[in-house]
Amino acid sequence: MTETPALGPRYRAPARVPSAPRLISPAGAGQVNRTRLLQILYDVGPTSRAQLARISRVTKTTIGAIVQPMIDDGILVEGEPQQSSSQGGKPARPIWFSPVDRPTVAVHLLPGTVRAALVSLTGSVITESSANFEATELDHDVIIDCVTSCIQDVLPSDGGAVLGVGVAVGGIVNTDEGRIVEVNLAPGLAGLELGPLLSRRLGLPVHLDHHPRVQALGDRWFGSGRRASSFASIYCGEAIGVGLVIDGAVHRGVAGAGGEVGHTIVDLGGTVCRCGRTGCWETIASHRWLQAEAAIAGLPAADALTVGPLARLAGDDHAGAEELFDRFARNVAIGIINLQQILAPGLFILHGDVVQGGEELRERVQKYVLDGIPVHAGGAPAITFASADDDITLLGAAALVLSQSLDLLT
Repeated sequence: MTETPALGPRYRAPARVPSAPRLISPAGAGQVNRTRLLQILYDVGPTSRAQLARISRVTKTTIGAIVQPMIDDGILVEGEPQQSSSQGGKPARPIWFSPVDRPTVAVHLLPGTVRAALVSLTGSVITESSANFEATELDHDVIIDCVTSCIQDVLPSDGGAVLGVGVAVGGIVNTDEGRIVEVNLAPGLAGLELGPLLSRRLGLPVHLDHHPRVQALGDRWFGSGRRASSFASIYCGEAIGVGLVIDGAVHRGVAGAGGEVGHTIVDLGGTVCRCGRTGCWETIASHRWLQAEAAIAGLPAADALTVGPLARLAGDDHAGAEELFDRFARNVAIGIINLQQILAPGLFILHGDVVQGGEELRERVQKYVLDGIPVHAGGAPAITFASADDDITLLGAAALVLSQSLDLLT
């Protein structure tokens, strides 16, 4: 008999294998199927059982076993019977989310401003509230009072249950702890344990994430990223950030450390960023850069210039405006090229002040991106602008709750 060789005194059995895929129990498989079915509904809209069965490649019986408990619980509703096809048969009834049951509270927290909304499962904003606080405020209790009051203003007046609270923060957050790490434009928010403190005050689950990632969730569930397996949702204005959806999942990094794309270095010999580093993408493609360059070019109201007014000046052939407009498009493209070269999301959805540049800016960004990457079998990346007045971040905060709580929808 052959003996098993000794492994030696240095061998230590691993406590766990971090990269090992997690197995799914029978109960867990039911939750996964429910989550995937609900995502299909968000992707394709009101859909009959038969259509859901075809899309998900299972039987109508399987679909019925998943959706019926949620219909009984009021999460899903059945629409009016649709006209039968020429082949006859029982009229189909489209299934969709209840417009009244289990709404979520969505919050967008920015330096000095908080905006809250009650959002239905269908993605409709039911009611809104907003408030201001001093961006330099250091008293965390004052900030919590402000955010709590804003949320309470939108809670259902009849005392109806809400699924939870989702918060998009315009700064670095620790998603595991629900804590704000740093907000450059509002130092008083640093270290604020917003998630746990709000949860204790409201008696509700609170989910916290970085603004561009929440924005990406809004795109994935309710916006231009529906049905797209991978894309990048970029915010470009006074700061630059990205939410990445890769193979259907939002990429966060350890404790939510990812997404600070504005502070990737694109120019080693560049200017000092407000983060203290040199040559960040934000130093060549944000308001700060635009206004500094506008002052050098002698453009009117340079100290407050943003992309929309610059586009109008360029359209009017104002001296220096066209050249600056084109440089800005090229600088925006630089960061997109890097993201495409590394992760190849293929679709880039731009939000924020950059969309005020209109189709002319979008076309220039697209051109510079295509000029900066090699031809690949995966196809050329696409650049699209969100609407100028979208609520996608609030909808994303609602989607943050949904994505964390779908297994509770029973």
